[in-house]
Amino acid sequence: MDAVIDQPAPARAPRLYDVVAVLFVAFLLVSNITATKLIGVHVGPAFLVFDGGAILFPLTYILGDVLSEIYGFARARRAIVLGFAVSILASLVFWLVQLAPPGPGYENQQAFEAVLGFVPRIVAASLCGYLAGQLLNSRVLVGIKERWGERHLWARLIGSTLVGEAADTLIFCTIAFYGVITGADFLNYLLTGYVYKVGVEVVMLPVTYPVIGWVRRRESAPRAAVAA
Repeated sequence: MDAVIDQPAPARAPRLYDVVAVLFVAFLLVSNITATKLIGVHVGPAFLVFDGGAILFPLTYILGDVLSEIYGFARARRAIVLGFAVSILASLVFWLVQLAPPGPGYENQQAFEAVLGFVPRIVAASLCGYLAGQLLNSRVLVGIKERWGERHLWARLIGSTLVGEAADTLIFCTIAFYGVITGADFLNYLLTGYVYKVGVEVVMLPVTYPVIGWVRRRESAPRAAVAA
């Protein structure tokens, strides 16, 4: 009789990776469109300038933390590159639709061009900042984990955000709006964006912790237990 050769079991596919990655890419696309509008808000004596993308974009960093913490740098990088590719596709489609002649009864061509015609510049800014920021965020988080192990999750989350958001905010704000706003207004926009994005992640830590724990338990539990 032929000897039975033991073969390693095939690696189990992640259960929730696709869900987190899809949300990650969707939040990025929505942020690129809403970022075409600059917002000015009075908070007490201070006047804060930021773009509409600031509302949702910080959540991409939280999802990026989940991807890096649970699935590692390679899979996180895969989601980041996928977001990069889909953003380019969206920008190309907006540009082609803008160039297409308006049909009978359509009276919003100028409005379409004014809003979505600015998207390619926003996307270019977002892609450059996004690649630098998200890859740094993921690399720093994984590097801290490799050096100090599973302890101090808060330090990994905040430390990676401080580095990633600094690169992202500087690159994005400069490419997207430098020249549109300058001087003190641009500095206001730059600092407000950075402080706000980092602040959102710090405030969301009580939510990020259980989300990471829940995803980790779902990925490590036997499939029969999850189905039950």
